[in-house]
Amino acid sequence: MRKSALAAAICLAVLSLPAWPAGGGGGGGGGGGVETKPVDPNYTTAQAAIKAEQWKDAIGRLTLVIQVDPNNADAWNLLGFSYRHIGDMDNSFKHYERALQLNPKHRDAHEYIGEAYLQVGRVQDAEAHLKALDKLCWLPCEQYTELKEKIENYKRNGNGGKS
Repeated sequence: MRKSALAAAICLAVLSLPAWPAGGGGGGGGGGGVETKPVDPNYTTAQAAIKAEQWKDAIGRLTLVIQVDPNNADAWNLLGFSYRHIGDMDNSFKHYERALQLNPKHRDAHEYIGEAYLQVGRVQDAEAHLKALDKLCWLPCEQYTELKEKIENYKRNGNGGKS
């Protein structure tokens, strides 16, 4: 209920803003002064390996990424995800926890560690990460919705809905 009221208030606020005309001067080539860091090719390759469910290749590539950039919370999170998919839960938890140390607001890491906790039967720990997502997502976000559904399935079926 609280989120619905907030969503309605945000929508009303946005709709009440004046419409500004488009276009206009400036003329620059327009990067807006924001510098972006180039994406590590190992990270890109790891993402492709994950999509192809080539977990060990992803782990190798992501290990190279964190050697170069040890503060890359996304890489630590994907390492946890990959280890979870090969059944190495100790390494999975270790890497998710590192991602959350680096970025306590990392929504994917909260979702994925919650799923990992369900995988080992630790429902209360999964629910703790659902609560964290509830605080992080002003409006219902995909990570919150998915983890909530998986927790409900786990409680209903006793195994997260897996057969």
